[in-house]
Amino acid sequence: MEPRIQYAKTEDGVSIAFWTLGEGLPFVEMPVTPAGNVQRLSPELRDWHDHLVHRRKLVRYDSRGTGLSQRNVTDFSLDYLVLDLEAVVDHLRLERFAVFAPLHSGPVGIAYAARHAEQLSHLILWQTWARTRDAASPQLRALGRLVDTDWETYTETAAHVAFGWSEAEQARRAAEGYRESITQEAMQAFLRAMRDADVTDLLPQVRSPTLVLHRRQVDWPKPDLAMALASRIPDARLVLLEGTSPAHDLGDVKAVLTAIDEFLDEGDEEGNKSAPSAPSSLVTILFTDMESSTALTQRLGDAKAQEVLRAHNTIVRDTLREHGGQEIKHTGDGIMASFPSASGALECAVAIQLAVAGRKEPSLRIHIGLNAGEPIAEDDDLFGTAVQLARRICDQAGGGQILVSNVVRELAAGKRFMF
Repeated sequence: MEPRIQYAKTEDGVSIAFWTLGEGLPFVEMPVTPAGNVQRLSPELRDWHDHLVHRRKLVRYDSRGTGLSQRNVTDFSLDYLVLDLEAVVDHLRLERFAVFAPLHSGPVGIAYAARHAEQLSHLILWQTWARTRDAASPQLRALGRLVDTDWETYTETAAHVAFGWSEAEQARRAAEGYRESITQEAMQAFLRAMRDADVTDLLPQVRSPTLVLHRRQVDWPKPDLAMALASRIPDARLVLLEGTSPAHDLGDVKAVLTAIDEFLDEGDEEGNKSAPSAPSSLVTILFTDMESSTALTQRLGDAKAQEVLRAHNTIVRDTLREHGGQEIKHTGDGIMASFPSASGALECAVAIQLAVAGRKEPSLRIHIGLNAGEPIAEDDDLFGTAVQLARRICDQAGGGQILVSNVVRELAAGKRFMF
């Protein structure tokens, strides 16, 4: 289901487009100008969103002058961009929420955090900096000059810088999105404003729990900027990940989401946690996992590996719907689901493997593990020994194999399954 687009009015009268999806701790994802943040265009972003909305309320908005927000804007200075975030937060009456601030949004997120410590539960900084001039390079300065002379070439080059030079298809789509999301004149004004952005003096004033995420092998921005951020923000946590893409929704997305989940889960306030329920009725738990996903990414590249992951997601989700399974969560390289009966879970597992085999895609091989028990239900998730065992069984399965626990075999006794 597509989210409903709404509008919030800033203090200076600018209309800001936004949407929300999911329930739980609000997670405000700041935009990466010039990309529009409200229209969900890429399949990669949809997978990113699907994970986030499982347990959280995802909020996305377009900055002034971009996307579906009010376009006739000429001032993109940092204080005005902070007003955009404030407008959305005030409109939704968010009392406590997390902010994800990537790339150029980093200084804006830092400024907001310094001013609104009482509201911000977590600050997550992705591949960003405190002072824009520190992130500049001769190549980027040359790119900045190109925006004045050749708009199409500028957007194509900027997209490759943002997504990584190995992500040709994603960069092509992104460049088209840039040209739809912002005018050449507005981009010129944005770059002029951002060129002087500097929140270095605000870093010691950030009191919210802060996670600084960066990939080690990116050409831009350099990892030393992340180290500088983490060293200046009180009690900030620095996590350096493997990968070459500056885009959070490309490359090893599972590692990014895992780091975010662990950070947010550690900081959950007791008042925001659902009380554990009593053990549920007997269910069968199914895990899928793609075989050798890390090696697959290294062999095929980020773009092709992401296509294989999307094929896995489509097959599993379609088959779950056909067999009465409930998706519990996406695990990055696989999916966890539950079934009211062992036979239903087994039929679904067989159908998944048949569908994978029917694609004749040698790069896609899936492990499936099943266990049955009475897990603990909490925060729309399942926990406990039954779940842990199902996960371990999946890890032991080979590619194309379905491995089940003895309890599942016994529950299916007398049915048409052979073990």
